[in-house]
Amino acid sequence: MNATALAELSSVGVAIWLDDLSRDLITTGELQRLIDQRYVVGVTSNPTIFAKALSSSHSYDSALRDLATRKVDVNDAVRTITTDDVRSACDVFEPVFAASSTQDGRVSIEVSPELAHDSEGTLEEARRLWKIIDRKNLFVKIPATQEGLRAITAATAEGISVNVTLIFSLDRYRAVMNAYQTGLEQAHQAGRDLSTIASVASFFISRIDSAIDQELKALGSTEAEQLLGKSAIANGHLAYEAYTEVFNTPRWQVLADAGAQPQRPLWASTGVKNPDYKDTMYVEELIVNGCVNTMPDATLEAFADHGEVRGDTVTGRGKDAEKVLDSIERLGISYTKITERLEEEGVSKFAASWSELLETVKDGLARFAS
Repeated sequence: MNATALAELSSVGVAIWLDDLSRDLITTGELQRLIDQRYVVGVTSNPTIFAKALSSSHSYDSALRDLATRKVDVNDAVRTITTDDVRSACDVFEPVFAASSTQDGRVSIEVSPELAHDSEGTLEEARRLWKIIDRKNLFVKIPATQEGLRAITAATAEGISVNVTLIFSLDRYRAVMNAYQTGLEQAHQAGRDLSTIASVASFFISRIDSAIDQELKALGSTEAEQLLGKSAIANGHLAYEAYTEVFNTPRWQVLADAGAQPQRPLWASTGVKNPDYKDTMYVEELIVNGCVNTMPDATLEAFADHGEVRGDTVTGRGKDAEKVLDSIERLGISYTKITERLEEEGVSKFAASWSELLETVKDGLARFAS
């Protein structure tokens, strides 16, 4: 198997993370193989990933039998199973964490999506997960809802490293970066060591194209057709421009001088959903030093097979990106309405997966109940 393209991607400063996690991945040594042969330096997980893992493997039977014997309720059982997997993955990535000076080697676990609009509930869950997993290379995922912003600040202030998820719009991304810096400022005032706090901001890519392309196709004009497949990458390019602006301000410099780490942009939802598009486009068009790209396994393997690294494909693309989004607006397609809808749908989809996960574990506990 040829992984030259992944080696090149890593060499130009893109952190390659896997958007997948399961007990099989850990216990079979496959996760270690991906680290050794696929340059993977981190993992993200979510309720959808865990629901799939639980429903497609017998690796959890022993744990389910033990939990059923102890009559653990379904919510606690889900927390036990998922945190055990994440803790084990953190241990696998510990050498990467150390070698990267704590920047990579990270594993993410998400708070319950049922708390997406509950600031205090999200913060309490983040504290609980941070304490239960008890690994320095953990990221707790908090959605970038309006309520989530307050939890991001509070968690950061307490020294919890956060992966902010479900970011679709540029305005919300700026609010996320502000929430992180505010949390760091509060942590600094409390005397915390800022160098121990890290964060990434997960900016979702492919779902933007899926939503806007649908409206472009409905218009059916030549101009609309020329814009197909361009919105998501343009959005990403503008997000990076916002990142470089925010993390080059006097406000940030004060925090950096105190040891703070910038909140790295993370390109999420990078699996291509339209078969007419090249299956590696959301990797190839978002290459820039200092960013993370978290890929599903299919995208990772596709890039290993035929991905192209053409150097930095992001820096300096802001003006062209603005033209794309401006053209879409002129056609009567509302960027704001679409990104708001995508956030709502994202929360709903994860909540549905969470319910599926609960049902899967509930059925498993019933199966092994004495």
